[in-house]
Amino acid sequence: MQVQRKMRIAHYGRTKSAKYEGKVIPLDHSSPTTTTIVVKEEKRCNFITSNSDPTYIAYHDEEWGVPVHDDKLLFELLVLTGAQVGSDWTSVLKKRQDFRDVFSGFDPEIVAKFNEKKMTSICTDYGIELSQVRGAVDNANRILEIKKEFGSFDKYLWSFVNNKPIATQYKSCLKMPVKTSKSESISKAMVRRGFRYVGPTVMHSFMQAAGLTNDHLITCPRHLQCLALASQSPSVPPAL
Repeated sequence: MQVQRKMRIAHYGRTKSAKYEGKVIPLDHSSPTTTTIVVKEEKRCNFITSNSDPTYIAYHDEEWGVPVHDDKLLFELLVLTGAQVGSDWTSVLKKRQDFRDVFSGFDPEIVAKFNEKKMTSICTDYGIELSQVRGAVDNANRILEIKKEFGSFDKYLWSFVNNKPIATQYKSCLKMPVKTSKSESISKAMVRRGFRYVGPTVMHSFMQAAGLTNDHLITCPRHLQCLALASQSPSVPPAL
């Protein structure tokens, strides 16, 4: 039991691997009759499979469900979740650096000043739909308005969940909804303010990405790890 406990503690927090390999561990090599235990396998959320792209796996292991309080990163995740419509997370994540380059590190002060020529150039050079580019520019302006009213985009968004992530208890991804009453209420509030690409489904995906909700399955090691991160004081994360 002590060996098993040490292995669990040693494994906890490692983001490059999210499961034990089910190895048989001898308790005492010197004993003539070796007693063995089988380490229980810990599995990632079951939407991660052996065929999942490494970029997507790394995103699940290191970012998904982690509470975000940096305005630029929140803006980035809002744009990425909107871009996911009609696509998939893996494709969007692989273009993530292009999005960062295009939108000046997601600085709303800069993006809000993009003119039509700049937006058209982005569409031509990077293959991003013009409507998405215009949506990001509009949203940058809405974020600036919110910062004047609330002090930060962070304060505005987290007020919807009383500054504490929603911790769900899903055992299977099949039970996970594509939208919730909370994502619907956030969507309605943001639409009233003029935000674009913020439908209930998009906002639910955004909440998962930004850690407003911890939707890791309870069997996934990241569920408890994200709970631990949520209990810490909000701080601005390092640049990615």
